[in-house]
Amino acid sequence: MLQPITVPNKHLADYASIVGRDLAEEIRERAERLKGKRILHVSATAFGGGVSEILYTLVPLMIDVGLEAEWHVIYGREEFFNATKVMHNALQGNPQDLNDEQWDVWRRYNEINAKDLSSGWDVVIVHDPQPAALASLVGEKSRRWVWRCHIDLSTPNPATLERLLPYIEPYPATVFHMPQYVPAGMDGRANIVPPAIDPLAPKNMAFSPEDAVYICEQFGIDVDRPLLCQVSRFDPWKDPLGVIDAYRIVKSEMPDVQLALVGSMATDDPEGWDYFNATVAHADGDPDIHILNNLNNVGAIEVNAFQSHCDVVIQKSTREGFGLTVTEAIWKGRPLIGGAVGGIPLQVSDGETGFLVSSVSECAQRSLEILGDPGLGKRLGRAGKEAVRKRFLMPRLLRDWLSLFERLEA
Repeated sequence: MLQPITVPNKHLADYASIVGRDLAEEIRERAERLKGKRILHVSATAFGGGVSEILYTLVPLMIDVGLEAEWHVIYGREEFFNATKVMHNALQGNPQDLNDEQWDVWRRYNEINAKDLSSGWDVVIVHDPQPAALASLVGEKSRRWVWRCHIDLSTPNPATLERLLPYIEPYPATVFHMPQYVPAGMDGRANIVPPAIDPLAPKNMAFSPEDAVYICEQFGIDVDRPLLCQVSRFDPWKDPLGVIDAYRIVKSEMPDVQLALVGSMATDDPEGWDYFNATVAHADGDPDIHILNNLNNVGAIEVNAFQSHCDVVIQKSTREGFGLTVTEAIWKGRPLIGGAVGGIPLQVSDGETGFLVSSVSECAQRSLEILGDPGLGKRLGRAGKEAVRKRFLMPRLLRDWLSLFERLEA
């Protein structure tokens, strides 16, 4: 069987004071019409990325409002995740496609997981390309199927997309972050639903400045000096090497500045260690560059502390499906500098709730502006936090899923 994931208890009522009672009441009304529906989420991993972070809150909230929701993780070995990492990169524009052997590995593991998938679901939601063949293999195991794409498909490798699309065809509904990500020919079945964060999760809950300072000090940060921080996977698309280059430009003008690169190592990302090591090598022993991951005991609380304490949060991605770390940082009232790609401009209004940049030099220049004008950072942070409250918190995402379930039933 696929691995069932145990989720915590979450209650919609706890969010009403943050998102407003009108939204909470709308959710309850929609959920009443769907009460008892059996919903299954299927993903590739239970930790280490935005998909798992969303599901750890979304699934228990679905349960709280009356759905019989579960979350299962597929089985896969290193050969499978090596193939799906190539697929992920290719779908985001990398010219390297899977070879025939890698496509065979992908199909074979999908067949294994399809055989073990339980039946009797009202809706199965398949997240991302790793298990995307399930609907074509065992469509009879669910009344409805939804493919949820979390990556940037705006400029995919055409050969990879062409081979994947026949496996997406059986899905009566697909879900994307933005209209620009919807492949040609899928418009009638595509739904646009941006992701969201949990404001009550340990990573996002309100943190006192004293607690943030205490935790940052444990990792060697000098809390009396300015700090730049990027929280993301160690992945070429997140461009940690470019962040280091931008930091060096800033340091040439502000010698006291420090940099923290904080990431998690995911089970479905075999390239992660290679790029982590490349990042360490690029830092070249600089004592003011702190490169940390979940194996250094950096978990949700520590990420919260770094994002809450730092002077500038950076997300200098060159490709980005959405970038939940952007929303997380803005929610903490910190000024953010993000790459002008993918879903980041959906979250950041340039010059109002943060800055969008397209190069190392722009990133450095905007960092210097914020560090040199604390009032600017505070204005950006306040405006950004209110924008997140209105648009990117978890109850809104729950409402959007309930709305989609209603349309599927109709």
